Amino acid sequence: MNADTWQAVRHLARRLEDHSTLPREQRILLQLLKIQEEAGEVAEAVIGAMGQNPRKGHSHTWENVESEVCDVIVTGMVALTRMNPKAPEVFAQHMKRIAARDLSADDSAQQMVLEEG
Repeated sequence: MNADTWQAVRHLARRLEDHSTLPREQRILLQLLKIQEEAGEVAEAVIGAMGQNPRKGHSHTWENVESEVCDVIVTGMVALTRMNPKAPEVFAQHMKRIAARDLSADDSAQQMVLEEG
């Protein structure tokens, strides 16, 4: 993730914070639920791309699925930012743990994660 991405995410999070009058705990809870809502849209798009809804047929494309997956990622980033203002650092540390756990020592992907963090 680059700085521009996190700057846009912070802007989105700030906009949502400024819009809501709910207590902080409720704002975060609703943002977390928004991740599930977006994941449901991924499922709908996959079903549509595969033409598995008899009423709708092929209602989506795989590009629609990609777009919905991106929405899930952005929504998760916004949720993390609303929970913790140090979200970029939290995410970078988490990626380092994932790389150390799941990527082999000679894997270039692990090296890339460690260098970016």
